[in-house]
Amino acid sequence: YIQFCRTQGRWGLNTYLYGPKDDLKHRMLWREMYLEEEAVHLKALIQAAHACGLQFIYALSPGQDIIFSNSYDVVLLKRKLRQVAGLGCKAFAILFDDIDHTLCQVDKDVFSSFAHAQVSVANEIFQYLEEPCTFLFCPTEYCNSLCYPCLAKSAYLKTIGEELLPGIGVIWTGTKVISKELTEESIKEVQEVLQRRPLIWDNLHANDYDSKIVFLGPFKGRPIGLGPHLQGLLLNPNCEFEANFIPIHTLGIIYSNIKKIDILMVLLFLHFSTDGAPDVISNETATVWKPCEIGEDREQETQVLTQLDSASQELEASHETPGLTDLRLLVGLFYLPYEHGDKAQHLLKEFQWLKANSSCISIAVKKGDPQKVDEWRSRALHFKQECDNLLHLHSRIIKSTNRAFLYDLYPYVWDVRNTTLLAKAFVLWLGCRTIASVDLLGVEVEPWVFKGGISGEFQTNHISNGSLFIPFPLICDVLLLSHSTVGPLLHLSPEYSFILEDDRGLCGYALGVMDVKSFIKNCEATWFPAMREKYPQASYTELFHLFQLQKATYPDSLLYHFPSLVHVEVLPDVLDSSVARCLATCLLLALKVNGSQGVFCEMLPTDQLHLEFFTKLGFLEIFRSDAVHHEDIVLGRLL
Repeated sequence: YIQFCRTQGRWGLNTYLYGPKDDLKHRMLWREMYLEEEAVHLKALIQAAHACGLQFIYALSPGQDIIFSNSYDVVLLKRKLRQVAGLGCKAFAILFDDIDHTLCQVDKDVFSSFAHAQVSVANEIFQYLEEPCTFLFCPTEYCNSLCYPCLAKSAYLKTIGEELLPGIGVIWTGTKVISKELTEESIKEVQEVLQRRPLIWDNLHANDYDSKIVFLGPFKGRPIGLGPHLQGLLLNPNCEFEANFIPIHTLGIIYSNIKKIDILMVLLFLHFSTDGAPDVISNETATVWKPCEIGEDREQETQVLTQLDSASQELEASHETPGLTDLRLLVGLFYLPYEHGDKAQHLLKEFQWLKANSSCISIAVKKGDPQKVDEWRSRALHFKQECDNLLHLHSRIIKSTNRAFLYDLYPYVWDVRNTTLLAKAFVLWLGCRTIASVDLLGVEVEPWVFKGGISGEFQTNHISNGSLFIPFPLICDVLLLSHSTVGPLLHLSPEYSFILEDDRGLCGYALGVMDVKSFIKNCEATWFPAMREKYPQASYTELFHLFQLQKATYPDSLLYHFPSLVHVEVLPDVLDSSVARCLATCLLLALKVNGSQGVFCEMLPTDQLHLEFFTKLGFLEIFRSDAVHHEDIVLGRLL
């Protein structure tokens, strides 16, 4: 976080909003004060931001379980913000995003609507903090697509606009959660409803909703004319610090011409190839690349570009690091949520054409059109060559001098490499198979719904509707094995079943359930009847009794934050502990990318091996149950 603050200050940005999901006391445990050690770290971050000339905004998200009419909850909210203010923070935000719209019965007796309840607390806190210059409020309807029934007719936003004190700013993400473009017309409409200029929370480069994507493209689609209609603009960046080089540097440049993009590409190359290139990037370059006004000296830009080109050519000539061409390809592969780079678009288009026209080379076609066959084979050969270029990109990137950049981007490059290998093999298979491929299906959705970036498009839309990339479920007839949940987990949740094998056979597994409530219902509807019929013995009765206990003792408060269940077992003779961690990580990532916000697991308090294992994975003790599994401990982790 401190490094990010320094980068912001160096490139002319002026605000840092603190609201990380991995700080449990920001959202889930918002009532709890920071411990002394935690407070020291937070104070250091606030001081670092101020030292870099940044306004530090502390955000708190109490909306999931606050009782608005409960004076004690409001007191706890004030106490928490007073503690942060004591650490030197002077700007605050209260976020009510991504929560249920309904009020509890106690609040319904006091407030006429959900909006009135939120406004009441926000106004009271704002006045309690003596009306700071910056105090932000994120509504539950924070973009057009979430407004009911629409922006202009939303009773909720009408109340916010009328009742929220004028000194409080309102956060807005645009027409969607992730907005492709922001227009003057749409912002003016929001301004009219909210009765104030909105502050844009821009999710254009956010990638926390999908672990398989990252966005390296420029900040774009936000015209300079928006300025007079906005209170400000916050960029929600990639989770990976080094991936934000171009997004951050283009944030202050609304209209980017080709020369500016070229300079950024060369700067990225130098940054990648020389561990930040502190001695290569001159002061003149840094001056050009502070947020600038339209109409800046183009001659100076040309001189800087020439200077950087010369430096980049010297480095590229070594053939030991990624070249500028490699970096352009990399950025094009991981461009923006709604837009791939030119090379990526071309690859997808060629792949789709090869798949759609593969029937012409099938041996089932007795007399194919020779000209069309030649065209198909020529384009397939060219596609293979471009796939080889992507594989070459991977091999060059791992030689990068800037290891921080490499470590942040390597998982994404590796994913594209593997997808490329499969795509290449699939095209080769098309060239010699006997049955034509099926028609592809597609649907336009927001990026947070359609996951995977360019790899996801290859997998989901183009290769037999993804069938080549979906792991085959383990077919296993299990009664109880070592744990009574293994059977139903394998049967009802095979997509979250990961099996570990060595040369002797099965030696471990990581099993998961996306939604425990639905899983238990499915067990009662399908698994238990099948087991009763197949094994009409006492063992089934014990299994049924176990799940009834689980159903009865999993409180809604647990499943609200941790809806998913995980179970990991590895044989004791597997000595490499990293294998078990990798197995568990695969399961956690699979649950996360498919929408889970948290997972939990159970174990006996005497099971020190599992306690230590899951604690190192970031799990914390949630509660101890006296009814489930002989006083099991329940550990949980947010994803």
